[in-house]
Amino acid sequence: MNFKVRGQHIEVTDALLDYVEKKLSRLERYFETPLTSDVNVTLSVIRDLHIVEVTIPLPNLMLRAEDRSKDMYSSIDSVLDKLERQIRKHKTKVNRKLRVAGSVNQLFAEDAAAQVAVDEHEDELEVVRMKRFTLKPMDVEEAILQMNMIGHSFFVFSNSDTKEVSVVYRRDDGRYGLIEQG
Repeated sequence: MNFKVRGQHIEVTDALLDYVEKKLSRLERYFETPLTSDVNVTLSVIRDLHIVEVTIPLPNLMLRAEDRSKDMYSSIDSVLDKLERQIRKHKTKVNRKLRVAGSVNQLFAEDAAAQVAVDEHEDELEVVRMKRFTLKPMDVEEAILQMNMIGHSFFVFSNSDTKEVSVVYRRDDGRYGLIEQG
């Protein structure tokens, strides 16, 4: 794995660099062949929060995780856990498709311990509830008000300006985002 580690508002010391490389190198065991793509790691400090962002571009897949905590080393550990969960989840999805198609998985390595972990998390992909409702045409501001009234972190609506289905959501910074069909 090739690591590209950069710091924002923090100096990336040799100790931090070694820790990042040691921890994220553990991900290699999940892959059949060594990764040729760069692993992009951004370490930053904003106020008292230590933020770690990791992006791993793969063929037909982008792994990305972020964590914020009071300690940089615990943020790195949490990001590793999140990436491992993403890999196991994707591997479960791929294996399920391959069992149906009867072909062989080439991207992820077969590891007995990893397979056990995948089997344990296989239920995470099951749809446990489905809702159907009609979308009322409204503007973005009204959709945000509706979302806040019902106490959800997102709201699906028919945008009266564009006549398309849109989603408003509450961002981590407390502001709002809008997803529109493109």
